[in-house]
Parts: sequence; structure tokens; C-alpha cells
Amino acid sequence: MNFKSVDEILEFAIDREKEAVKFYASFAQEAPSESLKQTFLDFSKEEEKHVTLLSDIAGNKAKIDSYEFKKIPDLKISDYILDTKYEKGMPMPDVLKLAMKREQKSVQLYQDLSGQTDNADAKKLFELLVQEESKHKLGLESMYDDFLADMDG
Repeated sequence: MNFKSVDEILEFAIDREKEAVKFYASFAQEAPSESLKQTFLDFSKEEEKHVTLLSDIAGNKAKIDSYEFKKIPDLKISDYILDTKYEKGMPMPDVLKLAMKREQKSVQLYQDLSGQTDNADAKKLFELLVQEESKHKLGLESMYDDFLADMDG
């Protein structure tokens, strides 16, 4: 991918986030339980927040400079999970694996793109995207870890 401007990066990222909103909303519609439905609606809302954040940045690039970076832990659970396709009626652990892998791919994509640019604003924007996707990945990995722990009990 070759972006000519920060605006192009933002447009690309906003489109990806909109896809993620639909991705999680579709899971919510097919969820076999209310709790699972709510979980996916929450994920969809988080992705909508990303759309809003990126749209705000698109309207005011100075917001890139005011973004607060934090160290996000990586449980690395998704590193050991094979890529799968969604199938209706998948059990919860498999759905979480699918979602974790999706977030991991987003993190990796933005890390790779950050490494390919010398533009300071673009690099900072990619790092912002890495952090936001890392937060989602951590949330999913924590849910998966909790789910497996509950099964042991």
C-alpha cells in the first residue's frame, strides 16, 4: 500500500473501522445468547468510536499530536491461533479466536505501514492506529483467557 497523504491514510483506516463495525454487528445478530449479543454490540460500538476518532482527526490533524500514547500489554494469545472463517453457530471460543486474529492482523498492518514511511505525521497516525487496535486485541484476549478459566472451574 502506498499512501500519498495523511488524509489517504485516514480514509483507508476509517473504511477498515466501518467494516469492523459491520463485522461485529453481524455477529451480534446471530449470537445464540443475550450476553454474547451484547458483547458483539459493545465491540461494534468500540469500532464506531474509532470511526469517530479518525473522523475527528481528519477534520483537525493537530489532534494527532495531542493523542496520548500508552503501553498496551500484549498477551500474545492470538499469535498461537490459526486463521479461521466465520461459520454460523460457531462456539464462543472460536468466535473470540476469529475476532482476536482480525485485531492482530490490523495491529500488524499498521505496524508494517508505520515502518514503511518517513513522514512523521503518517508514522504517528499509524502508531495511534496500532495502539487503538492493540486495545481491542487485549480486550478480546482477556475475554478468551477468562472464558477458558471459567471452563476449568
